[in-house]
Amino acid sequence: MLGLPDTIRACLFDLDGVLTQTAKVHQAAWKSTFDEFLRQRDGARFAEFTPADYNEYVDGKPRRDGVRDFLASRDISLPEGDPDDPPDAETVAGVGNRKNELLLREIDEHGVDSYAGSLRYARAVRDAGLSAAVVTASANGEQVIAAAGFAELITARIDGVVAAEQNLRGKPAPDTFLAGARALNVSPAEAAVFEDALAGVAAGRAGAFGYVVGVDRVGQRAALEQRGADVVVDDLDELLDRE
Repeated sequence: MLGLPDTIRACLFDLDGVLTQTAKVHQAAWKSTFDEFLRQRDGARFAEFTPADYNEYVDGKPRRDGVRDFLASRDISLPEGDPDDPPDAETVAGVGNRKNELLLREIDEHGVDSYAGSLRYARAVRDAGLSAAVVTASANGEQVIAAAGFAELITARIDGVVAAEQNLRGKPAPDTFLAGARALNVSPAEAAVFEDALAGVAAGRAGAFGYVVGVDRVGQRAALEQRGADVVVDDLDELLDRE
């Protein structure tokens, strides 16, 4: 009834863009941060941060990896800095903290919206007796889940805070998804990964998980398939209608 192979015992959900509509908030915060940085640095040669930049270099990755990878695409290198660098510091950490400040302000002011179809699917997962974890690069996973109001559907959470504590590599490495499977006491072959980010789908494939579901929110179905998605849907409740 879940549209998954019979061998699947657990579901590993990405958060932003899969369960919650915070991916668009992340993208807006990144755009504001990078455009301001590039405008000050490049002046008349300024070229804006685009949706394609977000999808290729930032989406699904740990914050500092996203900063580093995008700036490298513009031939810019910054010192790493320290995790507690102020938001105006010209360091990788500082730029990332600037983005996070904007994100948290938006969440505080406007809350978090979920995808109704995905929550319907997550409830079906629970009702079918499968366990579920959120696996997200965001360091704000706990706050977002609480604000969205579906904590009762999730057994475990592997987010940016946990990844730092356990020294896990970020997506597209499979480390965080593997940690999610361990937290649910299943093997990778017994777990399904649900991802909207190209890096996340690649992580699911790299970890040899039993099934990888790509969620196409921005018109990148072919790219999700190319990265290794077994199936691509527009929203998760489409899987409920499959044989």
